[in-house]
Amino acid sequence: MHRRSIGALTAAFLLASAVSASANDKVRFVLDWFPAGYIGFTHIGVKHGFFAAEGLDVTIDIGRGGSDAVTRVATGTDDFGGASLSALMTAAANSPMPAKAVMAVYSKSPDAIVTKADSGINSIKDLSHKTLATATFSGSNQVWPLIAKSNGLDISTVKLLKVDDNAVGPMLASGNADAVISWMTSAPLYTTLVAPSGAKLKVLAWSDFGLAGYNWSIMASDRMIKEHPETVARFLRAYKKSVEYVMEHPEESGKDLHEMVPNTDAATNTAEIIAMKPLIRNEISERTGLGAFEPALVAESWKWVAGAQGFPLDKIDPQSVIDRSFVPKS
Repeated sequence: MHRRSIGALTAAFLLASAVSASANDKVRFVLDWFPAGYIGFTHIGVKHGFFAAEGLDVTIDIGRGGSDAVTRVATGTDDFGGASLSALMTAAANSPMPAKAVMAVYSKSPDAIVTKADSGINSIKDLSHKTLATATFSGSNQVWPLIAKSNGLDISTVKLLKVDDNAVGPMLASGNADAVISWMTSAPLYTTLVAPSGAKLKVLAWSDFGLAGYNWSIMASDRMIKEHPETVARFLRAYKKSVEYVMEHPEESGKDLHEMVPNTDAATNTAEIIAMKPLIRNEISERTGLGAFEPALVAESWKWVAGAQGFPLDKIDPQSVIDRSFVPKS
């Protein structure tokens, strides 16, 4: 009788422990924008069971921009999120932010000038006396004056048109803009738009013209880091596998994302994945390993954010928004 009681209590304890652990395994991840090939890693990880293999049940939410994603993670609405490091740094400069960047995905910025190959625009300075279109609410707009100045371009000589996001590509295709401010990952879509005229495009990555720093990164709430560090570690292991898989299988990943999110186009997804590869695999990630944050480059990231936002450099310690304990430098 006594042994049965002990056995029953032990079984009850183990069941309670299992239920508690299971509850912690359900996590929420927020994207900073609608699903697309260049940020579809979480979807691919779910589809291929990388998160499940780590005992995680991931729900994917959709944010409305980087600041929204940061806020959702900081307030605990989501446990993890993906957004540009600049969004997290800006938020931290404005108020205490209970969230940290725990993994770098893009070690280079995707911001770029996209123009037709025969436009004669081969550098930032060549935009003088040209018409340049940009999306009204593009985050690149805040950096634009800095990248122009650092390349010796007087922006008063550029006719800058702010238009709806959906109008940027058509402006370039129709010739109503000589070039557009966009992300490198949008070039495949613009290529489709100009194809009927036989035109070809060239992409001037701002990272080739002085813009340095991390961009899209994975964030975790301070609560998750403190209370469930093992869950954070498991999530990041699975996420890293997802990134590596997408990089190695762009065509299959484009199709997989379409299956999970039918309103995306498989071919466009694949083209975006190929276009974003240099943002992940480059001399920086070769030096530090995928996911690690190099202190000097974090500091450089903050210099650009501070300049764009008008913050003094000592407004925050940029290293304070980073937690390197989960993805150390290799």
